[in-house]
Amino acid sequence: MRPPARGTTRLLYGAGLAAALLLPAAAPAQAAPPSRTPAALPAADGAKGQELPGMPTALDPRSETVACTPASKEEAKKQDWSRQRLDLDRLHRHTTGAGVTVALISTGVDPGAEGLDGRVTVQGQAADDCVGQGTFLAGLIAGTGGSTSRLAGVAPGAKILALRGTDRRGQPDSTLVTAAVRAATAAKADVIAVAVALPRKDTALTRAVAEARKAGAVVVAAATPEPPSRGSGDEIPSRTYWPAGEPGVLAVADMLPGGTRPDGALPTGTVDLAAPGAGVVSGGPRGKGHYLGGGVAVATAYAAGAAAAVRATHPDDPADAVTRRLTATAYPADIPQLDAYAAVTTVLGAAGAAAAGAERAAEPVAVRDTSDTDRATGRATLFVLLGSAGVLSLLWAGFALTRARARGWRPAGAGTTES
Repeated sequence: MRPPARGTTRLLYGAGLAAALLLPAAAPAQAAPPSRTPAALPAADGAKGQELPGMPTALDPRSETVACTPASKEEAKKQDWSRQRLDLDRLHRHTTGAGVTVALISTGVDPGAEGLDGRVTVQGQAADDCVGQGTFLAGLIAGTGGSTSRLAGVAPGAKILALRGTDRRGQPDSTLVTAAVRAATAAKADVIAVAVALPRKDTALTRAVAEARKAGAVVVAAATPEPPSRGSGDEIPSRTYWPAGEPGVLAVADMLPGGTRPDGALPTGTVDLAAPGAGVVSGGPRGKGHYLGGGVAVATAYAAGAAAAVRATHPDDPADAVTRRLTATAYPADIPQLDAYAAVTTVLGAAGAAAAGAERAAEPVAVRDTSDTDRATGRATLFVLLGSAGVLSLLWAGFALTRARARGWRPAGAGTTES
């Protein structure tokens, strides 16, 4: 349920927080034209982080041959900031999303990927995830983290229905997205996550989304595509993208560790919720290694996972009530910020307002991207830093307390329910 339209113009860090961590394209031979340029995000302790390859959002449509994203040889050693921000460790003590099916419309999902074994169903050619992004997103929604349980997704007990909304190179197609939404509806998916955004409204897609909502599915969609370029100086007018602009669809945008939109993010008034979308760790379709990813699709996956957790905890709630819960319990900001733990544990009043809420994540951790592209080899690498974040924690705690008191939040245990 969309609140009044908000402009999503460029925002800046406050309270001394640093500039954005952004995901660049992978190798020039296989990634789409670079859409993001890395910028330093100093960490609290200044220590060097771990090096992980970047997960591209699409492959180069101009190349004559398709070179799929290679397997990562690196495994993450620590939990990234996004999972701490969403308080997933505590969330999983309440629910893992068991019994819920999330239809993921993206580049496909590898059914045998690490942490997803036995819980992925594919339709059509969705088992072939050449780009890798769909598998990456599936890990954020329902991955167990494999041998690293602290890298589990939001709803590690949920099932994934993988559907293609793109061609093999990751280019979105309205016909494919429409067919995927219809397939998800026919399969009675509880949550439908559309990780792509289309620039034009399509009548067939409008009908498909309306049918999905009528059937009881929570539809979550990327509010915008990834920006085509950054730093060009060209002003892109605000506009609506689809199916995020359809009535009742939860439109999601990406945010940085400080809670702001990335510099250069496409402007739109169609945003209901912001979720972590930079410096996020997940697995891929080949091997057991990890990648570092970001963007609007990543944020959409996190919101879809939270929707699955809510559906598992409140199975009698209709889809609109799930959407209201996600927005009503979001952390108050210019664009409300997803709070998965509060969405599950908060007691809502009769009007859908938060009557009592759970505690917020205590120590969100900043991540530093110190990626350096090797043009000779075409390999893009990224660094993720997980510091003590003492200073950021104090800043966040003070801000959270002020906002929480203003909204009438009570500490966990005072009106909080467990499922």
